[in-house]
Amino acid sequence: MQYRRLGRAGLQVSELSLGSWVTYANQVDVDAAVEMMAAAYDAGVNFFDNAEAYAGGKSDQVMGAALKKLGWARLNYTVSTKFFWGLPDPGGVTVNRKNTLNRKYLMQAIDGSLQRFGLEHLDLVYCHRGDPNTPVEETVHAMSDMITQGKALYWGTSEWTAADIRAAWDIAERHHLHKPVVEQPQYHLFHRRRVEREYARLYDEIGL
Repeated sequence: MQYRRLGRAGLQVSELSLGSWVTYANQVDVDAAVEMMAAAYDAGVNFFDNAEAYAGGKSDQVMGAALKKLGWARLNYTVSTKFFWGLPDPGGVTVNRKNTLNRKYLMQAIDGSLQRFGLEHLDLVYCHRGDPNTPVEETVHAMSDMITQGKALYWGTSEWTAADIRAAWDIAERHHLHKPVVEQPQYHLFHRRRVEREYARLYDEIGL
């Protein structure tokens, strides 16, 4: 396995990661997750990805239970999750619960995720989409505070535009906050332009 630094950060992650989207809780139970994660780990994978919205939060629980069973040293693996879509509310409430990156939502989302994982901190947290209804400054401050509070170690974005990533980085730079260090975009044979062209200048400029 080859490893790469997470942007300009010192953290090294495996070139291949194991994610839980669609599968964990929907198709894969804890025992199967243990088997899958162990196989990946034995092959050198140290990066395991999740998101709050996957299976309505149950994917976090499955991965967390699998990590507990596996009993790996905490330094030996990196676990990430993503916030934006929110979780369903039994009463049907959606305001401040879904499709937002406001401070109220984010600070409660990280606490809920830690509880489901059964971990003291997450290594990497993403903003799962951009939020046109919340000032970028508010989101940057909230994500930076997660790190200052020791609930997360690094933060990044997922499916953000290059302009919004640069705006977030500039705000963090100006106010001496923790900067976004990574973007998780869609990238495959039929969807290449964003990674290869739109983000291109950010690789050298901010180390994305």
